[in-house]
Amino acid sequence: MGESARTILIVEDDAAIRNLVATTLEVHGYRHREASCGKRALLELTSSTGIDLVILDLGLPDMDGVDIIRSVRGWSRMPIIVLSARIEDADKVEALDAGADDYLVKPFSVEELLARLRVALRRLDAGASTEEEAVYENGDLRIDYRAGSATCRGEEIHLTPIEYKLLCLLARNTGKVLTHTYILREVWGTAFTSDIPSLRVFMATLRKKIEPDPSHPIYIQTHVGIGYRMMRVGD
Repeated sequence: MGESARTILIVEDDAAIRNLVATTLEVHGYRHREASCGKRALLELTSSTGIDLVILDLGLPDMDGVDIIRSVRGWSRMPIIVLSARIEDADKVEALDAGADDYLVKPFSVEELLARLRVALRRLDAGASTEEEAVYENGDLRIDYRAGSATCRGEEIHLTPIEYKLLCLLARNTGKVLTHTYILREVWGTAFTSDIPSLRVFMATLRKKIEPDPSHPIYIQTHVGIGYRMMRVGD
């Protein structure tokens, strides 16, 4: 099934924005459903079949969108893209930690929304097989999971155990913003803010080993105050 056959649920109480997103999706060949409140959204998600992705506003009239994210993550890994007027880093971190795949701030560019949508759907298509694949390839970067090794531009990269864990975590979530808390919990098993400086140091050394120019990274993108994202080179 191609991207254009996907069905998107738009959860937005502002009719003008909901109509803008709906029209954009229709023009680009996507199917869509709509919900103007949290209860309706959860009803659509639990009673309907065939919804592949959610575009979600956080400021709904009957509940907070973060609660919807947590609810959906209890039974589904479908991509969730937040579209919100909340601009504080704390709000972005909360949504991403709850399980959102991406976060766009209003006002937004429809071109950027479509680009984020394509990335999320590619991750959805690849998700079922990614964990089973023995090799990850992205540009000149190659990870052999079975061998526990990585190469870049044809040469083996000498990584510490933590650097390798960080690289694999980012690779398995290519295109998705991972918060500091999530990364710390997955790699170190803890999530203390006091460990964030150490995480930055490890990311800096990892960049030096895989980036052609660490001052202008093409693989690991920093989201200041939030976390990191592995970019698909060529996207």
